[in-house]
Amino acid sequence: MTQYNGIKGKYPDALLLFRVGDFYETFGSDAVKTARILGITLTKRANGAASHIELAGFPHHALDTYLPKLVRAGERVAICDQLEEPTKGKKIVDRGVTELVTPGVSYNDQVIDVKNNHWLAAVHLGGVQVGVSFLDVSTGEFFLAEGRIDYIAKLLQSFSPKEVLFEKKYKRDFEENFGPGYYTYALEDWVFHEEFARECLLKHFKVKNLKGFGVEENAFGVVAAGASLHYLSDTQHDKLAHIQKVQRIEEEQYVWMDRFTIRNLELLYSPHEGGRTLLDIIDQTISSMGARLMKRWLALPLKDLKAIETRHDVVEYLYRDASMSDLLTIQLKEIGDLERLSSKIATGRINPREVNQLKYGLECLLPIKEKIDESTSKVLKAMGSKLDPCADLVALIGAQINEDPPVQVAKGGVFAKGVSEELDELREISSNGKAVLLELQNREAERTGISSLKVAFNNVFGYYLEVRNTHKDRVPEEWIRKQTLVNAERYITEELKELEQKILSAQDRILSIESALYQELIEKLAPYIEAVQGNALQLAQLDCLNALANLAKDHHYVRPEMNDGFAIEINEGRHPVIEQQLPLGESYVTNDVFLDREEQQIIMITGPNMSGKSALLRQTALISLMAQMGSFVPALSARLGLVDKIFTRVGASDNISLGESTFMVEMNETASILNNLSERSLILLDEIGRGTSTYDGISIAWSIAEFIHEHPTRGKTLFATHYHELNEMHDRFDRIQNFNVSVREVDKRIVFLRKLVSGGSNHSFGIHVAQMAGMPKQVVERSKQILRQLEQSHSSELSDSSDTREKVKRATEESEMQLSFFQLDDPVLQSIKEEIVKTDINNLTPVEALMKLNEIKKMVGG
Repeated sequence: MTQYNGIKGKYPDALLLFRVGDFYETFGSDAVKTARILGITLTKRANGAASHIELAGFPHHALDTYLPKLVRAGERVAICDQLEEPTKGKKIVDRGVTELVTPGVSYNDQVIDVKNNHWLAAVHLGGVQVGVSFLDVSTGEFFLAEGRIDYIAKLLQSFSPKEVLFEKKYKRDFEENFGPGYYTYALEDWVFHEEFARECLLKHFKVKNLKGFGVEENAFGVVAAGASLHYLSDTQHDKLAHIQKVQRIEEEQYVWMDRFTIRNLELLYSPHEGGRTLLDIIDQTISSMGARLMKRWLALPLKDLKAIETRHDVVEYLYRDASMSDLLTIQLKEIGDLERLSSKIATGRINPREVNQLKYGLECLLPIKEKIDESTSKVLKAMGSKLDPCADLVALIGAQINEDPPVQVAKGGVFAKGVSEELDELREISSNGKAVLLELQNREAERTGISSLKVAFNNVFGYYLEVRNTHKDRVPEEWIRKQTLVNAERYITEELKELEQKILSAQDRILSIESALYQELIEKLAPYIEAVQGNALQLAQLDCLNALANLAKDHHYVRPEMNDGFAIEINEGRHPVIEQQLPLGESYVTNDVFLDREEQQIIMITGPNMSGKSALLRQTALISLMAQMGSFVPALSARLGLVDKIFTRVGASDNISLGESTFMVEMNETASILNNLSERSLILLDEIGRGTSTYDGISIAWSIAEFIHEHPTRGKTLFATHYHELNEMHDRFDRIQNFNVSVREVDKRIVFLRKLVSGGSNHSFGIHVAQMAGMPKQVVERSKQILRQLEQSHSSELSDSSDTREKVKRATEESEMQLSFFQLDDPVLQSIKEEIVKTDINNLTPVEALMKLNEIKKMVGG
């Protein structure tokens, strides 16, 4: 326990898994926590002068089962192993922490998700500019960025790191700016000094400056990146040869979407249980590498027209060339995750079967390269030229590793015959020891002429040669006599002793040789890490592009016509997610949308709830976004000017934990839009102002629309509203046009046509929607009654509505009555109604009236 306490003192904030024999044990408060998380037994054991100490443990071979559960529970886990074999005479073996596993730093296949990056983020606060880095030790990918708080918040949301590092003194600032939704770990302030961070990066990459990576001037991002590398060193992760570069995420290269937009459009995550995201729809990738890259493409759509069209060119080629697309699909299924395999080489964690998978994956790459070389696509050929089959690496693995090796080297049988003469000999001895001894016996019998010679074994001498006394005179001089019997003598020879040693220690020696050979092989694989990572990148891109081509074929998407203008013209557009969730046989109602900066800058859309206004807004943004990430789009045709920012204000949500109402959240999101407009912005506003009173809401919505119209950037805007008064803006502002999502009323019931048509709507049909939702009949009827009174008293002109509040009040008071309890569906109340109706009040005496009242009282149980 003294040894344990000394090691635990170095890792006070981590669960310490302490290797004792064949078990990992935890003690004290660690044991209580471990037993609760893992559901294992908590015991107590006497502890010297102390009364007892809690203890919980599990077999060492179950580490891969239990470690992921601890990490997923948000625990940091220090793995303390025995650093030497136990020997007689030594009471306590040396122990030390060999790895500190945290939520953001792990290589364990059970902890990390194969289709998602396992990001460790670091955030450097302390000024107007904020730095951030994202590092995935399981793939070697390393990014940094810097910018304003809202940009960093958006990146954190998009990358969704498993753990975020920051300076201790900025804990409150971090939570205020980024919320409490991240697993965080605070580092000492000195880790975030620029000089220290640069030194960490320069030392790791073995360079004199960071200019080659294009990050020399990004001081805040460099500090964050340096903190990440230091943290890896601090957690005993020092084999990092697979982290070969750091890249800058350039804000100006990608479409700006704030965190509200990413959430509102449900690109990566859905707030609704069982909800499907755009990523769920478009991700038809085959490989884990492709799946991870597809997520990044979606979070960071391009703004460069040439780069966008390059992706479209490849998607179109694969769309038309079925043989190429099919080959990619088949081969990518077999290749495996080269990215993470290369990382395992660097860290020495790759097992023999994974080494064979690496070989097999590189062999499957060759047909892809050959097919691409035959293609007529210049872009594809350029990608194919970067594929390296690594023939020497494939030959090396093929020559050394058996076709079907075990997962663990300790199981034996990893290396092929001919790799090591000694290993082959030991295997022969181990598997066929008796035959080897018999061969020696026959050889010596023939050489000496001792026909009765035999090889035997006992626990005293081991293996020996036994010679009958009749043949004593034929025993060679070099034989050593060990025992004399009545009728025979026993001898040993140098060869026999060597053979005995080999037979008795063959398995241990085989394991030792295979372990040494395997370590040598891993060292020989290391120089190929960069080439394998390069292949992984090209294959991931091909996987994504092929997935987009298959998506287009399966769902009838078209190639958008991209240009550097400002207009958005979508013909028969569809919502990519909703159309795939429609009942069988039901087709999606398509819509046309046209927006520009000269004539139709703002479209004011009215129509009832459930009519499809929100879907129309979202599909317009999703079509632009999909086009700029390189995908074809769900439409009959689309001519799209580049968009540099997409803003949305849709849906309603309280942020109760921060004390913000629905209206406050709405205003915060809208303020973010109005303060960041650009001439290429696409803005989606849904029901602005509904979180407050009607006329406050109308005033705010009007002024927001006016602000966007008069703003010099002339941002293209879709504005869905229930406020029909906003239809009047069409007459006052040149670039505001009215549209409505049409409905048809049939037999006092409404049918949603979901078609966008020109002109405003004066009806919301809210009561019809309430009726469809199953609202009690009496509530619906009462609503209609009040509506009629309001319509009679309400002025149609917004400018004449100064006394509208009073009119609404008076209309309600003048209506027949508030909800009558006679309208309730209750048999007792119905009986009371019937009793009162048949009572002749004019001929009722005061005493009879009191008696009647008493009867009614009894009917209700009074």
